This record gives sequence, C-alpha cells and structure tokens, in this order.
Amino acid sequence: MLKRKLGATLIQIARFPMVFPLVKFFFKHMGQHLLIDRISENSHWMAFHHPRPAYPLHILILPKDGITSLLEAPTDQPEIYTDLIEIVKTLVKNNQLDEKGYRLITNGGRNQSLPQWHWHLIGELDGDTHA
Repeated sequence: MLKRKLGATLIQIARFPMVFPLVKFFFKHMGQHLLIDRISENSHWMAFHHPRPAYPLHILILPKDGITSLLEAPTDQPEIYTDLIEIVKTLVKNNQLDEKGYRLITNGGRNQSLPQWHWHLIGELDGDTHA
C-alpha cells in the first residue's frame, strides 16, 4: 500500500513541467528503484497497477526509456514495440482478459495528463460485469 501511495505521488509530481525532466531521467536511468509493485517487466517496459485506478482492473505500462509521447517514440528500434506487445500479451493472459474483454489505451496531446508516454490496460475483474 505504501508503494502504491508513493507511486501516486511520483505521478502527481511528474505532471509539473519543471520537474518532469528529473522524472524522465529517473525513469530512464534509475527505473529499477521506482517504489512500485511491478506486475510484469521486460527490457523496455514495466507494468504496475494504477495507483488511482479508474476501472476494476487498471494497469499502467510505461517505457523504461522515458519517452515523452507517442510522437517522440523512436521508429528505428522495433524491439521496443515487440516488447510492448509481449508485455501486453502476458498481462492479458495472466488476468484472463481474453475471455473477459479489455482495452489498451494511450493518450496524447491534452488528453495525456502525464508527460511520459504510457498505456492503460483496463478490464473487468472476476464477477464484474460491463454496463
């Protein structure tokens, strides 16, 4: 629970433009020290439960390289996207989301509240129904 609160605090701090370069450096060079409970991780991505979930199952997937937005995503490193698909597939399988249904969302522009490119994997938990 403490890690989740600290993770939420880090996300709140990262929203300030003057602080984000420090947060970006931290993600890129010291991400292994993030105070979060990782539920999945590979060479380029880390996934953890959203500290302030808006859905019954709400997982954040962030690049370890501190990519600011989709528009800043490199086009010369296909392994980043292969790793993204692999981590999403692992999360979908581990949470039985193929049967339950899920959404994979990335936001941009004004809809991107955190200046760090990230994905939301959202779905239902056992016993939940979609209205």
